[in-house]
Amino acid sequence: MIADARTRPIGLSGFTIAITAARRADEFAMLLQRRGAQTVSAPAMAIIPLSDDVALRAATDDILATVPDIVIATTGIGFRGWAEAAEEWGLAAPLMARLATTRVISRGPKATGALRAAGLREEWSPASESTVEVLAHLPGDLSGKRVAVQLHGATDAWDPNPGFLAELRRRGATVIGVPVYRWTAPADQARFDALLGEIASARVDAAAFTSAPAVAAMLERADELGRLDSLIAALRGPVVPYCVGPVTARPFEDVGVASVAPERMRLGALARLIGDDLPARRPELSVTGHRVGVRANAIAVDGAVRDVSPSGLSLMKALAASPGEVVSRDELLGVLPAAGGDPHAVEVAIGRLRSALGVRELIATVVKRGYRIAVDQH
Repeated sequence: MIADARTRPIGLSGFTIAITAARRADEFAMLLQRRGAQTVSAPAMAIIPLSDDVALRAATDDILATVPDIVIATTGIGFRGWAEAAEEWGLAAPLMARLATTRVISRGPKATGALRAAGLREEWSPASESTVEVLAHLPGDLSGKRVAVQLHGATDAWDPNPGFLAELRRRGATVIGVPVYRWTAPADQARFDALLGEIASARVDAAAFTSAPAVAAMLERADELGRLDSLIAALRGPVVPYCVGPVTARPFEDVGVASVAPERMRLGALARLIGDDLPARRPELSVTGHRVGVRANAIAVDGAVRDVSPSGLSLMKALAASPGEVVSRDELLGVLPAAGGDPHAVEVAIGRLRSALGVRELIATVVKRGYRIAVDQH
């Protein structure tokens, strides 16, 4: 009987990780590359410059014209961005003066810090940083009240607080959404489409997401291209989706895709999680005393990535699907469409693969039957 010959690899050598971030993408890629990963990157969205955002300016003008009864700050970076945009428009002083006359609620400590930096004082903030607790704090009847909510990362495809805003309206409030750091389609749509294709075709081992709008944008674009089913199938199977936090993961939950997130919503924590979690999910094989990792886009032998051709990679994946078991020549010929049905093409391709791997005995020939990966037995 063939024993389980899998071993945990060291680092991310041989793994390819897709990055969809628009902000700090290079920094995040470097964190993963230091762990040995290859990265492919394309921003899923583009941030609308704050000073050019007509929706943000319109909401600001509305608040200046008629002071709301309640203002809710949901994120620190979002509220700071709003204040910075108001400064560029020459409206910071009058805006903060208006907000100082109304009830101000902060969703959490970061939003509280931004409010205080702007000279405002929050009336209340939940310990849980939850909009559910904010709703519990507010009156059940908000009829006739104007409630301004600072939003963060809204897109045409995704509303970060749909249930929250709907509940405020159900209670009778007139809601003024203040959309800060809104997102739109990426500047290089073709580049993002290519990245989407790599994920949907499982040519990467994992995909990392740092914002819910990026997740929503990828799902929406895949639907437009007729690739939503293949994308979801890939993310439920060979491609592991990683999200920086539960808010980012929410659009995946809506389509039944389970993702992995770190305990702390930070880029460094996400990189560490991928470095620890992905190798454990994709264990290496122990073959004739060597460690062999068969990845989406590469093969690593003893931690070193080998220069293997696409046909060689296809052969190795077919053999690795059943470690130690014999795979017939006819089966292997099926993964070599360019061979034109020539059985001799399998022998030639296996010979080239052995040479590329650098350890010929990793693939054993079984006379008159086929080939197998010679996993260690005990």
